[in-house]
Amino acid sequence: MRTYCAAKGRRPRAQPLVIQGSPMPESRPLTILCVTSYEKGQEFIRTCKAIGCRVLLLTVEKLRDADWPRESIDDFFYMPEELPVLELINAVSFAARSQPIDRIVALDEFDMENVSALREHLRIPGMGLTTVRYFRDKLAMRARAKEVGIAVPEFVHVLNYDNLREFMDRIPAPWLLKPRSQASGIGMKKIHAQHELWPWLDQLGDKQSHYLLEQFIPGSVYHVDSVASEREVVFAEAHAYGTPPLDTSHQGGVFTTSTLPRDSAEAKTLHDLNRKVLEDLGFLRGVTHAEFLKAHSDGIFYFLEVAARVGGAYISDVIDAATGINLWREWARLEVGAGKQPYQIPKTRQDYAGVIVSLARQETPETSAYTDPEIVYRVKRHHHAGFVLKSPSHERIQELLDSYSKRIASDFLAIQPVPERPSS
Repeated sequence: MRTYCAAKGRRPRAQPLVIQGSPMPESRPLTILCVTSYEKGQEFIRTCKAIGCRVLLLTVEKLRDADWPRESIDDFFYMPEELPVLELINAVSFAARSQPIDRIVALDEFDMENVSALREHLRIPGMGLTTVRYFRDKLAMRARAKEVGIAVPEFVHVLNYDNLREFMDRIPAPWLLKPRSQASGIGMKKIHAQHELWPWLDQLGDKQSHYLLEQFIPGSVYHVDSVASEREVVFAEAHAYGTPPLDTSHQGGVFTTSTLPRDSAEAKTLHDLNRKVLEDLGFLRGVTHAEFLKAHSDGIFYFLEVAARVGGAYISDVIDAATGINLWREWARLEVGAGKQPYQIPKTRQDYAGVIVSLARQETPETSAYTDPEIVYRVKRHHHAGFVLKSPSHERIQELLDSYSKRIASDFLAIQPVPERPSS
């Protein structure tokens, strides 16, 4: 195990330089560098190793002892949290002197931009910074979607104050003040009147331009999770959240999401929208998690955001339970092939699944009283209670989610404020 980080006064011993981008000799395996600041992606790592790749993991120092599939990792590298991108480039370039690196993959959304910078510097295949912006920057993805005729909530960049005043005069309150590059509800603020906005901007100071102000539209929130190969969506599942994630993250409550009936009008609309979003934002290959909103007032579907990653909150487990498709595994297959090997999605099942999870008062919640045979996974995180459910019947999944929501709220539910920044 090694630690690579910039250190003043230390000059590493020169090692043979490996030129990136040259054809890979058939005599050696493909080498994939996985980068993550969070503990996730274990199945991606296992799959790459099972395919025959050499797997390197670069993660933060505090995750040195995390539950990594160590038998599938050939070498570990560690970095301080929030390492500046230039120092990250220097560290990975140093590692590349002694070994080839053929692919670099960000296992978490928060590492995508740094990994794109690494790819561009080392000339390694994959999404560069321009395309990644459409899948990380809420302002960039909204502006592009609006350009191509996809409905989005009205928005304005937090930049010019006259433009902000005009927006608030034109669009009725409330509005959402959103960080451009965060996930879930992290860092969001609901603004109910113009005078409430300015103190928040004063607090943000020079960080203001990293935010947008968006029209708040009450509605039901959905997500579509996809596998795409060579700009074609080859697999997608549409789901409906219970309480919108923004509400559960800010007000507390029990989180649920479940497979939509596949022949429903909502599912068909969402699949069409998702396909258009990925096509117009230039997504080439991999997995995506896109969110949409159906307005209560007029039934219009709006695009909210899309990320080039596996959805969190056990969504990948829901999809695996319902269809047999493991998004981490398919993502690994796509990365290894990188368009040079034909990709075919495995045969899928047509069951239904859902997840229910909440913060728990107890450090290790006791859930043995929940005995329904539809439970296929019990959440094992400290201070969390929940289950992944599977059934051939959509109605049965909804019945259990409704029942369990009440029981979990009574048995376990705890509430804490949404963090201002993500934590691993």
